[in-house]
Amino acid sequence: MKVVLFCENTYAIGILYPLELEARKQNYRVKWYLHQSKIYDFKYEQEVDWTYSMQEIYNFNPDAIFVPGNIVPYYLPGIKVQIFHGYAAEKQGHFKIRGYFDLYFTQGPYFTKRFEALKTPRSNFEIMETGWTKQDWIKAHLYDFEEKKKALLGKYNKKQIVLYAPTFSPRFTSLGSMEEILLQFIEKNDVLLLLKFHALTAPEYVKRYKALAAKHASMIWINDPDVAKYLLLSDLMISDTSSVIYEFLLLDKPVITLNTNTKNPKWINIDKPEKLDENFQKAFDDEETKANRQWFRDYYDPYFDGNVCARMFDNVEKYKQEHGIPLSKRMNLWRKYTCIKTFGKIKR
Repeated sequence: MKVVLFCENTYAIGILYPLELEARKQNYRVKWYLHQSKIYDFKYEQEVDWTYSMQEIYNFNPDAIFVPGNIVPYYLPGIKVQIFHGYAAEKQGHFKIRGYFDLYFTQGPYFTKRFEALKTPRSNFEIMETGWTKQDWIKAHLYDFEEKKKALLGKYNKKQIVLYAPTFSPRFTSLGSMEEILLQFIEKNDVLLLLKFHALTAPEYVKRYKALAAKHASMIWINDPDVAKYLLLSDLMISDTSSVIYEFLLLDKPVITLNTNTKNPKWINIDKPEKLDENFQKAFDDEETKANRQWFRDYYDPYFDGNVCARMFDNVEKYKQEHGIPLSKRMNLWRKYTCIKTFGKIKR
């Protein structure tokens, strides 16, 4: 099988890489597509077969295209598979059928039920529950960073590691109101604070918080685009309305958010930055939020068996046997225009 890993944004790299590893086991041919205007530094550039050229992807003639985003060019051949960029079900557009995909691989029962409700007798897509790719990576590396964590805590003489991972969205981000609060927080508590921002975060915030971290020994700026290892290193997360919250909860670790957009959050949410410190220890001790974390593991993504990517490939093979490989995707004029504007044209 020939596989394309379709990477429009930097955050997609960590989502797609577990599929690369599984494809090697199954001797599949893999080619990565990287969007040139958004991805400048590709950590696997010496390790995998990749291109910026959409024409090269078309000529590769893939059997399947795996996409963590919401759009894929209709004119590409291959079974188009939506694998999602996270668990943030409250974000606008998460449950929306745009017509680009043949398969939706859902993370768990909660998502499967929501997508099944959108299906009609005229729908031209299938829904299959597989789990999410990054859980395979987490499973394989669950204990790999214990020594690094111990070394960090020893080096900085701290007791715990806290991760601040806010959203980039101007509407929901907490970045504008957290600088002084975070300084007070690290002064009052025996913690090492990691600052890990989304790749699309506004440059002015990046500049401000980088400068803040440079001045304070208890803060570390993280430049790595992949957040997974820092989830494993950290004891608690501070955020707002970010899909990475759910990845952290699935590790059975506590979260504190500031003014999250999530309705009825199943973790500690504060309405004022000043309440961060008083809720810090409560986040570890609160029995209700502990039970809620188990709920997320049961319904959002129960597939922590290390076989998510293998299931995805198996389901693509089944779909291929039943339906064949589409040469392109039928699309309305607006969707076609959007594809061409975003990714350009190709020569058939």
